Amino acid sequence: MNTRDILDIFFGILFGTDVIVYVVFEALFIIGLTQVFRKSHISIWWAFSPFLREVKLAKCASREPEGRVYFFVTVLRSAIVVLMNVFEIGTDESDVNVLVLFSSMLILTIEFVAWIYRIRIFIGLVDVYRLKKKWLFLFAFSVTRWLGTMMLGFSKTKMPVKTAEMEHEEALRSFSTEDLVLMDKGLSVDLKERVATDLFQKKTLLKDIRLSLQPGHMVLLLGGSGSGKTTFINAINGYEKADAKVYLDGKDVYAKYKQMKYEVGYVPQQELMRGKDTLYHTLDDAALLRLPSVISSKERIARVNEVMQIFGLSASSSSLVEKMSGGQKKRLSIAMEYLSSPQLFILDEPDSGLDGVMARSLMTKLRAIADQGKIVIVITHTPDRVIDLFDDVIVLAKDSHKTGRLAFFGSVKDADKFFKSRKMEEIVMSINSTEEGGKGLADEYIKRFAEQSAKNAEVQNG
Repeated sequence: MNTRDILDIFFGILFGTDVIVYVVFEALFIIGLTQVFRKSHISIWWAFSPFLREVKLAKCASREPEGRVYFFVTVLRSAIVVLMNVFEIGTDESDVNVLVLFSSMLILTIEFVAWIYRIRIFIGLVDVYRLKKKWLFLFAFSVTRWLGTMMLGFSKTKMPVKTAEMEHEEALRSFSTEDLVLMDKGLSVDLKERVATDLFQKKTLLKDIRLSLQPGHMVLLLGGSGSGKTTFINAINGYEKADAKVYLDGKDVYAKYKQMKYEVGYVPQQELMRGKDTLYHTLDDAALLRLPSVISSKERIARVNEVMQIFGLSASSSSLVEKMSGGQKKRLSIAMEYLSSPQLFILDEPDSGLDGVMARSLMTKLRAIADQGKIVIVITHTPDRVIDLFDDVIVLAKDSHKTGRLAFFGSVKDADKFFKSRKMEEIVMSINSTEEGGKGLADEYIKRFAEQSAKNAEVQNG
């Protein structure tokens, strides 16, 4: 008995028909599926993709978790069939019979699990289309599900209702601002969305973030865990491009990245330094990478000495990095990025691990950099101890669909009024989900700020 015989038996038991008829039914199912996808604004070509068509169907049915499980189960089932073919070759007939029995039992078990999740997907589809429950009998079996998709797909009267996600998107979109007015000086960001792919599913990490930052401003980037702060930073510095327009002093950061990388400095939370190097050699090596190649050795050395003086590191120039204190290492990591005198300076938790006095001293130096006409954006988990040093606040929050959105942008004083709180840490708690110990008000603030922004835009446009 070979694999074809096994499949014939399997399909015969499961579908009550032969393989040829099954193929015909599957083709009709796919044709109906193309029209179902069309109604949900999903590419019809996904219907022709084995395994993935049900994943996309799950999206139509607002049952994406079930779709992911179904994908893994069906891939596992196919892998077992392939392995059966491989192990049959050169195997004794008695062993083959045992293998066939074991594999058939395993396949039937997996198929039963797949059937359960397929039913869950179709239950979601019935709900989205507001069909009667008897439709499930059509979708439950392969010999009839083709009829369900054909009737659903080609019917002009049966259309999917708006899901909660669609209604949520429309509510926010109705209050979205017009295209951002780009400035000759400062940072202008118009981020439509930043997406990632998770098991062939598009996952939106950030959406609809529009703001302008003035030169000379020190800006606090605030948000709970997973709200998209680091993703936002990577988008505006060009490290991970989004569907966005990012302009710095009127120049397109994305289009002129090689030129603009000297104008953007980014200090990550992790310290990227070799412990066996001296402070001076660390800065000198960084200068070779961050300063334009046309800079002479004399100018490079002068710049290294100047930056060491700015950050109070001159006295420790010959010290090994591994022997430096935590505060010195923080200042060194910042100094490395400041060598090119960037117009936009971004720092991810520069005060992490520092006590209040050292953190205050470090933030004061960043305030001085902003006062030179630079834009300084800082992420910190202890903002209240240095909030007086900031001009503006950007608040990102996860909406109910786990997408990072703009919940507020404006001055520190306006943030106090908007959230009715004088403490930044209380603002984070208000937008965090209840599962994270917060108040779960993210959607409310996102919508309120979008509405406020739209009204302000109407006033400005007269």
